[in-house]
Amino acid sequence: MKKFFFVALALMVASAFAAPNKVKSKLGDVELTKEKGGGNVVCTAGFNDELTIVKDGDTDVLVKGSCGQGWVPKSKVEYVAALAGDKSMKLDGVDVVGWLDNPSAVFVLENDDMDFDGVNIDRDFKEYLRHTMDREQMEMHNNEN
Repeated sequence: MKKFFFVALALMVASAFAAPNKVKSKLGDVELTKEKGGGNVVCTAGFNDELTIVKDGDTDVLVKGSCGQGWVPKSKVEYVAALAGDKSMKLDGVDVVGWLDNPSAVFVLENDDMDFDGVNIDRDFKEYLRHTMDREQMEMHNNEN
């Protein structure tokens, strides 16, 4: 289980330092072309359209937008920054691989179910304590200090 969490943590750190995966046009509408470096125009993305990066080339970027998919020169687009306080992380194009020390069933919910209310994991154990305990007194009682 520790290995799985280590792999997940490493993946989150790597994706946090990765370049943003959304771009938009710098000046006006931008044409998406079929070939890298220009060519047949597939479609034209509007100035306010956000485009998702599919592949990053040397001078061009393969992007996918609402109108279609095509190549755009990097000089014509700029990266879109995430909103302040946005803590979400998308793992669309990433394979998450992990191993369990104790094999058991693992379930990942991909889609939100409208009928699922969630599980409350906030626990308060005060009602189960018969009396309060002080750490220093417990350590002296067990000859730990």
